[in-house]
Amino acid sequence: MGVPTLGCDCAVCTSPDPRDRRLRPSLLVRWNEHGRERVVVIDTGPDFREQALRAGLRRVDAVLYTHGHADHILGLDDLRPLSFTVSREGRVIPLFASDETAETLKRVYDYTFSPDATYPNRARVKIEPLEHRNRVLGIDFVRVPLLHGSLDISGFRFGRTAYLTDVSAIPEQSFALLDGLDCLILSALRHKPHPSHATLDQAVEWARRIGARQTWFTHIAHDLGHAETNGKLPEGMALAHDGLSLPIDLGPSVHGTGGYEH
Repeated sequence: MGVPTLGCDCAVCTSPDPRDRRLRPSLLVRWNEHGRERVVVIDTGPDFREQALRAGLRRVDAVLYTHGHADHILGLDDLRPLSFTVSREGRVIPLFASDETAETLKRVYDYTFSPDATYPNRARVKIEPLEHRNRVLGIDFVRVPLLHGSLDISGFRFGRTAYLTDVSAIPEQSFALLDGLDCLILSALRHKPHPSHATLDQAVEWARRIGARQTWFTHIAHDLGHAETNGKLPEGMALAHDGLSLPIDLGPSVHGTGGYEH
């Protein structure tokens, strides 16, 4: 729901710490290819416009979707002006989505995806099937199967980084896809159990098992104050915050920057 949460005056929602102000979850991966900036986004939530403005986005080359819930898709329409830029290069923005997520996108954005759509300024985008390995401009984004309650959703590994949000359980076979990480971004909603999200304690245990050099917890509710929570976390683990940016290893010859929103 974002923090501050509407109608709430708890200590975190009224905190003066800017790291306690959290937008909905999204991730930006940027790298340079022969002097040209490349941009991949994971999820376009309701705050995508503000996030894109803050990041200075002038283009998006592809979007990958974890699942079709509102806090992950309701900014899709704000891709429109960026898609016009890409369309002048003779391309459309591919949106990689599972079958279930694709159906949700088509239903919510009927005026964009319907074969009968006549809206002239609709986004220049195209839904592409989400495969196990999704190659985008030379970078592999590997799907990591996850559970969000009873819903099958997608995390992604790219190079030595993995992004796993809205997780309630990690299937055993998915742990094998998470070996050798430098950076893990993993959701940790709150302390109290939730039917479709991990608690902080659950996320810490998964992080220990995965063993990344650094773990950042994301998708945080207003139950977790930033400074207080970080003071109690194990070494090599911390709450992420909006605007966090760090260098990541995308492969043997390409390095980029990842940016995080909550």
